Amino acid sequence: MVVKNSTPQLEQQIQCIKFTIFCLNSVMWIFGSAMFGLSLWLRFEPVFEDWIMFLDMYEFYIGVYVLIATSVFVIIVAFVGCGAALMEYVLGLFVHVGLQLFCFICGLAGAAVILDYSTYDSQIQPIIRRSMSNLISNSQHDRASGILKLIQENVGCCGADGPMDYVNMLKPLPTECRDTVTGNAFFHGCVEEISWFLEARSGWLAGLALSLCMLHPAVHQMTQGSTKHALLCFLEQLRESNGLDRI
Repeated sequence: MVVKNSTPQLEQQIQCIKFTIFCLNSVMWIFGSAMFGLSLWLRFEPVFEDWIMFLDMYEFYIGVYVLIATSVFVIIVAFVGCGAALMEYVLGLFVHVGLQLFCFICGLAGAAVILDYSTYDSQIQPIIRRSMSNLISNSQHDRASGILKLIQENVGCCGADGPMDYVNMLKPLPTECRDTVTGNAFFHGCVEEISWFLEARSGWLAGLALSLCMLHPAVHQMTQGSTKHALLCFLEQLRESNGLDRI
């Protein structure tokens, strides 16, 4: 990109552009690595994984898988962008600009899916309600009873939508449905409580993904504009040095 007869001003502009692109891609690499680590933790955290299995709500992992794949792609794209900037490889920078759009779409889709299957009043609630109802109807079995006890004691909830679920199914109200201090049954059902629990966990990941989505357009515009500016300056320098009107 830089020729021997380039002026010091042109060289200074190119160096400034190069390290600006490098720094932006470094920030993007850090965000991508953080999203990758958080996604893996959310996917393989043992206690959380048990709850997903007990309640048969594997749909929650769809958004996590999308964000894991997106974060890996973002890390690769950011690494390529850093290399292309340092090597002053113009074609690589333009390819990098195009890949920013793909990263933006994938990150936005992953954040949307994980929020759609983890927040209050989302598609995860009917799944939790169905699983809790099945467990209550089979609470006479040891496995279902053990899962109900584990969930209701740890979360502090009762039934799917409240204690009336046991009454409607003609099932005895278990002791884990009651507050250990007051002895009263928990007011909230497990559908609401687990939804809030999932929302607290997935909110950090979705927020990180959306922050990265905001960074992609900035990197896209900066890289595209800077590369075009550097090319124009380079062509102008060639025109002046060779005394040509057109190239």
